[in-house]
Amino acid sequence: MDSSKPAEAVKNVVKTASGKIADALTPDVPGAPGSAPPPLEEPTTPHDPLPPKSEQGAPQTRTPTGAETGAPTIANGQQGAYLTTANGARLRDTDHSLKAGPRGPVLLQDHHLREKITHFDHERIPERVVHARGAGAHGVFTAYGTAEAVTRAGFLKKGRETDVFVRFSTVLGSRGSADTVRDTRGFATKFYTDEGTFDLVGNNIPVFFIQDAIKFPDIIHAGKPHPDREIPQAQSAHDTFWDFVSLHTEAQHHTIWNMSDRGIPRSYRTMEGFGVHTFRLVNEAGETVLAKFHWKPKLGVHSLTWEEAQLIGGIDPDFHRRDLYDAIEAGAYPEWELGIQVFPDTPEETFAGIDLLDPTKIVPEELAEVQPIGRLVLNRTPTNFFAETEQVAFHLGHLPPGIDVTNDPLLQGRLFSYVDTQLTRLGGPNFTQIPINRPHAAVNDMLRDGFHQHAVHAGVAPYRPNSLDGGNPFPAGDAEHAFVDVPVTVAQAPKVRANPASFDDHYSQVRLFWLSMSPVEKEHIIRAYTFELGKCYHQTIKERQLQSLANIDPVLCEQVATGLGLPAPQPTVPLPDVTPSPALSQVGREWPSDGRMVGIVVDPDGDLEGVDEVRRAVFSAGMVPLLIAPHGGMVGDLPVQRTFATGRSVEFDAVLLAGAPAPAPDALPARDAKAGTPAPATVDPRVLLLVEESWRHAKAIGAWGAGVTVLEQAGVAGTPGVVAAGSGAEALTAVQQLMAAHRVWERFPAAVA
Repeated sequence: MDSSKPAEAVKNVVKTASGKIADALTPDVPGAPGSAPPPLEEPTTPHDPLPPKSEQGAPQTRTPTGAETGAPTIANGQQGAYLTTANGARLRDTDHSLKAGPRGPVLLQDHHLREKITHFDHERIPERVVHARGAGAHGVFTAYGTAEAVTRAGFLKKGRETDVFVRFSTVLGSRGSADTVRDTRGFATKFYTDEGTFDLVGNNIPVFFIQDAIKFPDIIHAGKPHPDREIPQAQSAHDTFWDFVSLHTEAQHHTIWNMSDRGIPRSYRTMEGFGVHTFRLVNEAGETVLAKFHWKPKLGVHSLTWEEAQLIGGIDPDFHRRDLYDAIEAGAYPEWELGIQVFPDTPEETFAGIDLLDPTKIVPEELAEVQPIGRLVLNRTPTNFFAETEQVAFHLGHLPPGIDVTNDPLLQGRLFSYVDTQLTRLGGPNFTQIPINRPHAAVNDMLRDGFHQHAVHAGVAPYRPNSLDGGNPFPAGDAEHAFVDVPVTVAQAPKVRANPASFDDHYSQVRLFWLSMSPVEKEHIIRAYTFELGKCYHQTIKERQLQSLANIDPVLCEQVATGLGLPAPQPTVPLPDVTPSPALSQVGREWPSDGRMVGIVVDPDGDLEGVDEVRRAVFSAGMVPLLIAPHGGMVGDLPVQRTFATGRSVEFDAVLLAGAPAPAPDALPARDAKAGTPAPATVDPRVLLLVEESWRHAKAIGAWGAGVTVLEQAGVAGTPGVVAAGSGAEALTAVQQLMAAHRVWERFPAAVA
């Protein structure tokens, strides 16, 4: 290898390793683990590390104090062709310990062994107490300029592009839990602005369980597994959770969101995000408004059905993480609009009778429009999950000039908690110097030393005022865009442990949410409450929560009580008269199909030419086709991504049938439990199961040619959302139109209005 031309050498290695890839066909299906296919034999010719995959990114190569280095991002990765110690000494062998003879004891002098094992022993840092399971991605935020009238924040000026890193997560589960549990999701965004980092640390639910941060340990202790048995994992269907929320009725609003379809998103890409709290914005003139932040997904807000979530938990616990990364790799970049609701900054800090400092309340969009202020696109996956997604550290106190906090008691507590958390998780006060956390603005903070200090500070006077360092650093003023602590007047009052009276309304907005749901969404909420309370052991907890449901709506209470075999209590408070908010429902609109997964059932003896045509058309439409066949490898000239044994309906947003494949050789109940489904011998029973499940989950189904007979054998022909077409192109066109609504909602029967 020519070491003078490393980039060219790497390119040649990739080309050699890639071999001859069949000109097959259109873009590759996402999911390849590396940037080049592996050769059959072990590679032995030394070469530099392969480049990252095309969709991968990494933190910019900034110095610990924010300066650009000009180095490529791969400069932070491993270098050179040869194995070395952590200090760069090349090694001959990493498979054998240094011993006193081939059969002798291992020698203490084996410094490579000790370095390797010691580092391995410390590879894991403490996981987050909450939001432990997450996935992150890099992207860019482009401002529309529409917020310039209300905030001086530079990153919101028209056309300004800002690098971002976003981490999605679940709240309750451990790092090893599943993605598709019923839980709140974190939606945390780090904006690397040129005026300092801004962390917008939100959730996919706009309200929180509690009104005061002092209760945060309590709700998390209640939601986490029971301390004696460490079960159940990553779920709220147990006594301690319902004990807490039925006693702290302020939690009922967040709880009904969690019991709705919002609790099990289809994808991070189809999930809203909310800043939860009310923030204060200040413009160049010093004028202030109050505001709430909203993330609106381009693809719409969609969820999994309960059965889909259960199946996915067993088939692919990494479903949401994989969906995010596969979409970016496929070029279907996840996209959201950032919007704000703006309110007058009055002394009462209320709007339309709603207390803006109460984090358990929303302001319906019908009362205050969400005004778009910018666009977020995620276009790069992490190069190293630990270095980026695990070590990224968010903090609500990371604020740019023009955005300030309010006296929301939950927000005030979070301002303390987030820094305190990083000190333990990331080993000390210098966590902002980890590459993923490094600001893209100049840093001169006078903070010194401490664990993991990466900066090499010059000067002798890290204090102010000083003369020995020429007075540096100097304070900044308005002209230099210094941060603005808005001089809000604090009312004279006694020190008390209390809430304002407006915080005492725990039911009106919960009722608003319930009455805003469509009949099918109400059915899902009833089922969720019935399941979760049914998993509780103590009757008293079930009865107490039923009392809260009675105070929300008598139909909801009666239906859940019937499922639990308990009497429905009468409300203890008057049922408020509220106006439904259509914006809260996920049903009734149409959305793009970008990045959706289309499963195509292939019969090796069927219309392979038609399959090829449909596959290309799916790619052209910005979706991903996955061919499902009796066996892996190739069917004709077509690459197979799933087999009848490995594929399951929950992986696909729609299913197309290009044939009626006979039972494959492995269609044996002893080998594949799915093959035990009773079915005619003419069609593989797993194909019928795929169709039946897709129909049950209200997904669009299309067929042409011999595939139409499968619809008939599955008993779904002629039902809503099932297309029998004359060609593959016709079937795809009809199915794509159906996918715009996400599901064929009329297939879900509803017993409530």
